[in-house]
Amino acid sequence: MRTSPLTRSDGLPTASTGTRPPYLPPLRIPVRRIGARTFDFSRQVAVMAVVNRTPDSFYDRGRTFQLDAAVSASFAAVAEGADWVDIGGAPFAPGAPIPVDEEAERVVPVIAELRAGSDVVISVDTFHAQVARDAIRAGATVVNDTTGLSDAALLAIVADSEATLVITHSLAAPRTQYPRPHYEDVAVDVARFLSERVDRAMAAGVPEERIIVDPGHDLNKNTLQSLELTRRLSEIADLGFPTLAAVSNKDFIGETLQADRAARLEGSIAAAVVSIMNGARIIRMHNVAASVAAARMTEAILGLWTPQGLRHNMGEANE
Repeated sequence: MRTSPLTRSDGLPTASTGTRPPYLPPLRIPVRRIGARTFDFSRQVAVMAVVNRTPDSFYDRGRTFQLDAAVSASFAAVAEGADWVDIGGAPFAPGAPIPVDEEAERVVPVIAELRAGSDVVISVDTFHAQVARDAIRAGATVVNDTTGLSDAALLAIVADSEATLVITHSLAAPRTQYPRPHYEDVAVDVARFLSERVDRAMAAGVPEERIIVDPGHDLNKNTLQSLELTRRLSEIADLGFPTLAAVSNKDFIGETLQADRAARLEGSIAAAVVSIMNGARIIRMHNVAASVAAARMTEAILGLWTPQGLRHNMGEANE
């Protein structure tokens, strides 16, 4: 467990006289055992890498579609410091549905090979109960459903396993258009939706210590709505569950900066840092090494992590 010199006996950061302490999410169950790893989300941020085994993935446009490329990318993410690897076999974007068997054939071999060689947290990005079941059997420890629990059978699969469930806000049926999304108040509406879905999951037998929430940046939201969700992310974190921010290379960053997908790294890091400052405790990112460094630096600024190798102006001579 990472510790900080700036902590009280109850584990929370201290605040210097005259300063306002940072926002810390009121986590109901901060310590989570996910697979072989334990996270104390009151003190740390997990970096989730993204590996999509699709020919038309949002970011890499099929670079990791072949099995060997997907496996190599997964192990490379671990080597760069990822705590977590999210493996998907179907894009979120509107389009023809991917047959369930085909989706499972894409993700299960990658999960199996990664699990055989690493204790990293592995999530399967799917909304299908069958794919979730097969992925869990292969070694996945998280089901990352980006469709707001569109498949009712998925909850039973998760409840009957030891897997954690990510519940994401999105309104459209999977792979369908949802033009001109409207919210009375985007943060309030998203928080209400997630709270209702959490209740549904718990009623189906998924315990609260295995639930994570994601406000779904860009998912059935325009750029202005995603920006507002980012600056008001604390209203999602106030639900008390670890909050995942999937901001990497999203269109709200591209439209804000007029940047294509190859030029969104800086914007992605900025969005991730603001999300952490506002309570996110998992960030889903494509550029792993840069994102890990950003997460560690933000933890240190928040007083959650001790800087490594303190030397500068700490002794009799300046260094």
